[in-house]
Amino acid sequence: MNSRKYSVGQRVTFAGRTGRNAPGGEYEIVRLMPAEAGQYLYRIRSAAEQWERVVPEDQLDRRS
Repeated sequence: MNSRKYSVGQRVTFAGRTGRNAPGGEYEIVRLMPAEAGQYLYRIRSAAEQWERVVPEDQLDRRS
C-alpha cells in the first residue's frame, strides 16, 4: 500500500457520495485511522457540524 496523502491538521474538501448529508466546504483531518479494505481512513470535521466523519482517502481532495 502507498503512503498516506493527508496528515492531521490538513484542510481538505469532502468529495464523498451524495446522500450522506455532508455540508460542502472545508474539512480538517483530525485523526488518521487504520486502513480498511486496502484504503486509508481519516476522521474529518467540518466547522458546520458538531460531529466528525470517518471517510476513505479516495473521497477526499486537497483544498483548492
